Amino acid sequence: MTTRDIDENVRAELNRLRESIDNIDAAVVHMLAERFKCTQQVGRLKAQHHLPPADPDREARQIERLRQLAESARLDPAFAEKLLNFIIAEVIRHHETIAADPDVAPRR
Repeated sequence: MTTRDIDENVRAELNRLRESIDNIDAAVVHMLAERFKCTQQVGRLKAQHHLPPADPDREARQIERLRQLAESARLDPAFAEKLLNFIIAEVIRHHETIAADPDVAPRR
């Protein structure tokens, strides 16, 4: 059976739910973009003050915080941790790139 073969009411409900999912996906992308704007500023500040790109203590606190948020939202905490680890890795990569830019991080 394909979606073309299903009842019109079911198709309408699927479309309604999928539109909601599409809207949520768009919001997630925009929120991530805002998050990365902030982390870029953090990266520049770290580079200017010769701080390391990674902050393992902060990252561990964030992971624990996100796991707790996930649990309260009934989202798998392991999934939330994997997602945050992926984001953190990308942020660190950005911070390393920023730190390597001599216009941002003057050499000592």
